[in-house]
Amino acid sequence: MNGVVEAHGIGGQADLPISLELAVSGAVAALVVSFTVLVVAWNRPRYDGGQHPGRPAWAVLDRVTGSPAFAVALRALGMVLALYTVFCAVAGQNVLTNPFFGIFYVWWWVGLVFASALLGPVWKAISPVRTLNAAIARLAGSDPDQGVLAYPERLGYWPAALGLYAFVWLELAYKYPTELGSVRFWCAVYVGAMLVGGAIFGNRFYERADPFEVYSSLIAKLSPWARHDGRLVVRSPLANLSTIEPTPGLVAVVGVLFGSTAFDSFRESTFWVKTFQDSSISKVYLDNAALLVFVLTAGLLFSIGSALTPSAEGLARRELPRQYAHSIVPIILGYIVAHYLTLFIDVGTQTLARASDPLGKGWDILGTAGVEPSYWFSYHPEVLASIKVLAVVLGHVVAAVAAHDRALSLLPKRDQITGQLPLLVVMVAFTAGGLMLLFSA
Repeated sequence: MNGVVEAHGIGGQADLPISLELAVSGAVAALVVSFTVLVVAWNRPRYDGGQHPGRPAWAVLDRVTGSPAFAVALRALGMVLALYTVFCAVAGQNVLTNPFFGIFYVWWWVGLVFASALLGPVWKAISPVRTLNAAIARLAGSDPDQGVLAYPERLGYWPAALGLYAFVWLELAYKYPTELGSVRFWCAVYVGAMLVGGAIFGNRFYERADPFEVYSSLIAKLSPWARHDGRLVVRSPLANLSTIEPTPGLVAVVGVLFGSTAFDSFRESTFWVKTFQDSSISKVYLDNAALLVFVLTAGLLFSIGSALTPSAEGLARRELPRQYAHSIVPIILGYIVAHYLTLFIDVGTQTLARASDPLGKGWDILGTAGVEPSYWFSYHPEVLASIKVLAVVLGHVVAAVAAHDRALSLLPKRDQITGQLPLLVVMVAFTAGGLMLLFSA
């Protein structure tokens, strides 16, 4: 986002407590060692199909979070936030201090990820489009769960993948990502598409086609919370992760999320800045082409690595990538933490201050106008650099565990070691390439 969020650029290669080459080598070694340990000590699937229900959460917490009143309160909170955002978008000024930009690009896009990783599927609980669809359905005397038509399961997550690409395109490749009219139009199209889709296909549409609900729900699989047989339970994120359905379009979703985050790092690199400065081609065209290449490359590399693994289940090779796609979710979360942590903390705090004066008239309606970011990481860049490496490495190690566990249920007995090597090679490439991109600015 031009001019809005540059805070995630601090903590570069020079701030690493060790050399970049040593960090990359260590990260790759950690992944390879983890795989070796898994091969030796983890020789049967432990989480296949979510067989671990977990242990019951505290009874009070279960009663509160499972009550209709709690659900209504979350819906009300979501509508209040949505209406306030609309007010900022419609009545606010076309300047970068309008809190609408921070709400849209930081609180919604990045904050939703952190909230979902901690609390579960947040967007499903507060989604204003779900609330509006339910209200319209009630007024019409129909059931919001049942649309006019059944959602075509063959579409799967493909609409969500297109929606996510539309968002990252607006943020990273569009010429005017901070022009108020452009972002308002994007939001209007999103709301319109969601309401029409919900009216036709019911709530199933939001589970499969709402880009933010799909994103939030996938990340929520890394939270310790789940509902099993109607009860709130606490269980391993790996057990949660294994319950992600191998739905059509899942590989496209993770490809868009991983590839776009990698491109966001790449576009800040010295190489890319020099490339478009020396080129006669417009930067907008170059960014559009590069974003598409990154997304396609991420999806294709993972698909090839997955398809090269044999299967004892009689699955066609084209179906294997979606069987392993859940393992990319921890990598995505790791990169989000590494790339956007300072953005969320610093610009998120600025947005909270600006939200108290949405029209730029000197108001302090929320009492937060005096809140200022501390920029702590700016004064401790070596800490940020270490967090980046740790987040990326941890994400890849968890991904390796998830992929290994799934492989044990899919691979023939004779191939349970060598059969995983193609996917391991892809993971190593993602680890090394990702770290180099993160610290290339």
